[in-house]
Amino acid sequence: GLDEERAESNSLGSVLYEILETVLLAVVIWLVVNFATARYVVEGQSMEPNLHTGQFLIVSRLHYMQIGESISLGDPQRGDIVVFDFPGNPSDDYVKRVIGLPGETVTIDEAGQVFINGQPIEEPYLAPEQTQPYRGRVGTWTVPMDSYFVLGDNRNSSDDSRRWNELEETYIVGKAWLSYWPPQHWGVIPHYDYATAQE
Repeated sequence: GLDEERAESNSLGSVLYEILETVLLAVVIWLVVNFATARYVVEGQSMEPNLHTGQFLIVSRLHYMQIGESISLGDPQRGDIVVFDFPGNPSDDYVKRVIGLPGETVTIDEAGQVFINGQPIEEPYLAPEQTQPYRGRVGTWTVPMDSYFVLGDNRNSSDDSRRWNELEETYIVGKAWLSYWPPQHWGVIPHYDYATAQE
């Protein structure tokens, strides 16, 4: 009768409402995930031995997010691995390690030793076979404000700040956060913490 038809109508409405609610929740989650993160595939050997060509990364956009004029969730630190739009062609993404911070002077000598404001830095994440003998560019760079000096860990096979100078912060997509493919490289990306190492 009429009561059965109403019950069926209410039941159908309830199912449709639940489906719509689930779809909306999925869309919201998808938007939040895509706002907070980006995906990147490592191409080339410039970050060996720490990142490998074909490795899939999730990049956190939140680590360095600027909210308005005065609120920053954080700034890139020396040792961070960052993904950025290549200044020479913003449609290309690169991944490198932050070495020089705004206002610092970076010097690289003939042996490949890096100096920050005249002080040598330790770089335990480098592989000797990929840095010695050093065949890269030598020189001194002063990092402008709102810019960073970035280098690949494979110093003899990396297109980085030695060639195209400092990286403006506006090009940085985010901090490399997780590796999710291939399975043997699953996990959080290790970043070298100079502040802890020097304490």
